[in-house]
Amino acid sequence: MSTLQSQITDGIKDAMRSKDKVRLATLRDVKSKFMLEQSKAGASVEIKDEEAIKIISKLHRQRIDTSEVYKEQSREDLASDEVAQAEILSEFLPKAMSDNEIETKVIEIIAKTGASGMGDMGRVMGMASAAMAGQADGKVISGFVRTQLLK
Repeated sequence: MSTLQSQITDGIKDAMRSKDKVRLATLRDVKSKFMLEQSKAGASVEIKDEEAIKIISKLHRQRIDTSEVYKEQSREDLASDEVAQAEILSEFLPKAMSDNEIETKVIEIIAKTGASGMGDMGRVMGMASAAMAGQADGKVISGFVRTQLLK
């Protein structure tokens, strides 16, 4: 098993021992997504950490978005559950990059690729998304890429 996959499995065991229902449910959800990914045709037996980070990042983003919807509907009880799950998921994600770090990385990638305009947006976004996977939100990266390419 990959490092992250084994950490999730160990986390499930610990949550069961400590009877932490929120943590247990959150980590079981992650494990089920890992199993779904492994069952896809052509998938390898083992999930690589890069793929695991993508899955956990997606689940984290879903929890944050859902909590915002619940807050708009004045359902603080449900929103707090989603925030708690997002915090648990964030423990398994790499440290988030600051805006300055994202901008610096985007500038490096643009220089490396020789991108000169918006026609190169897709190529730059592909490289930037791969380079900053799990560390920066795609919308934020896209904003910096767009700003730099329009200069």
